[in-house]
Amino acid sequence: MNGSKDATLHQRILSEIEGRIVSGEWQPGYRIPFEVDLAMQYGCSRMTVNKVLTQLAKAGLIERRKKSGSFVTQPQAQSAVLEIHDIKAEVQSLNLPYSYSVTKSVSRKIKAEDKLDLPAGGLVKEIVCVHFAGTRPFCLEQRLINLSAVPEAADADFGVLAPGAWLLKQVPWSAAEHKIYAFEAGAEEAAALGIARSTACLVIERRTWSSAGSVTHVRFTYPGDRHALVARFSPAS
Repeated sequence: MNGSKDATLHQRILSEIEGRIVSGEWQPGYRIPFEVDLAMQYGCSRMTVNKVLTQLAKAGLIERRKKSGSFVTQPQAQSAVLEIHDIKAEVQSLNLPYSYSVTKSVSRKIKAEDKLDLPAGGLVKEIVCVHFAGTRPFCLEQRLINLSAVPEAADADFGVLAPGAWLLKQVPWSAAEHKIYAFEAGAEEAAALGIARSTACLVIERRTWSSAGSVTHVRFTYPGDRHALVARFSPAS
């Protein structure tokens, strides 16, 4: 009976601490109560608490520091360098709730500085949205869609489905180009992501094409300490 009771209590402590982290109640850097305090709070042994904290550390939710205690970690997402990544999946991989907000959605003529292969006078859909991990901004998306290649985008409701996911359902792409670089946040990026100006950011720019020509150009801006790129290689045979 005691073993079953200990297992149930272990799960309760784990669920409650994890819930506070995932919900944002305990923000990155927050020091979790010491083992002895948690043991007293839950009326259990320090060993039970220790097992819970060890499990949370293995899951990447907390960092345990000798003599200092346990702290909520800064979540860091990973995406593959050559994949068309899904931001919603990235956020959910962190065990955080995902949401996004569209801040701009307009149809207009192409500009000289736009990075789409269109003739002068061509029409594009410009969309700007912020993706969230929990309550914190996760990524700023700035996208242009070629309306001659995807005319449905002119009247699409991007408040229901994010532009990237919507496009993947509409247009099969045949070629893509990625450009990855470091960038210091300007006023627009800082305001959207809730960071200070000149904060180091990671930028991923992507262009895609289909048989109808250029489809979209999108720029994703991430705070530099919240994202990493991963590539796997196999030796040549």
